Amino acid sequence: MNNRNHHKNRRSIRLRDYDYSSPGEYFVTICTHKRECLFGDVVDGEMVLNEIGEIDHNEWLKTETIRDNVELGAFIIMPNHMHAIFGIVESVGAYRDTPLPRDANSNPSFKSPSKTVGAIVRGYKSAVTTKINTLKNSAGQKIWQRNYYEHIIRNEKSFRRIQNYIINNPAKWGDDMNHPDNLNKG
Repeated sequence: MNNRNHHKNRRSIRLRDYDYSSPGEYFVTICTHKRECLFGDVVDGEMVLNEIGEIDHNEWLKTETIRDNVELGAFIIMPNHMHAIFGIVESVGAYRDTPLPRDANSNPSFKSPSKTVGAIVRGYKSAVTTKINTLKNSAGQKIWQRNYYEHIIRNEKSFRRIQNYIINNPAKWGDDMNHPDNLNKG
C-alpha cells in the first residue's frame, strides 16, 4: 500500500461533529516519533528532564502566553511523551469582530481553526520540533508521532482522575504502556 493512500484511509480518533474550539477542559497525550526517549529519565519515581526535555517543558508553558484562549492545568513531560490538561476559554479581542464564514447554505458559521485543540497541539509540536532541531543542528528530524490522543473532560470526577494520573505518572513509569520495555507487550 502506498503511503499516500494509507494516510487517506486512516480512521480519525476525533469525535465527529464536535467543535474542538469549544470552551471546556481537554486532556492530551503526545508521543515522540517511534516513542524514542528524548526528554530525560525517570529516577526514583521522579522525572528528570534533560536539555531537550526542558525545551519541551518551556514550550508547553508558553502555550498559555501565546494563546489567549488557553489555560494550562496539570502536565508532565515523560521520557517519550507528555500528558497535559488544558482549558479552552472564551477569548476576547479583535478576532471576535472578524466576519463569520458562511457554510454551504450561506448561513454564518463560526469556525476557529487557529483556536482548536488540534491547532494548540500542532503549534506546540511545531515550536518544540523547531527548537530541538536547531539545538541538535538536525533540520527536518521528526520529534513527534503524527497524531495525538485527546479526551474531552466532562466532569469533576474525570478531571480529578486524569489529574492524579498525570501527577503520579513518573512513579508508575515502569508500568506505563509507553515505557520502552512495555511497547511490544499486549
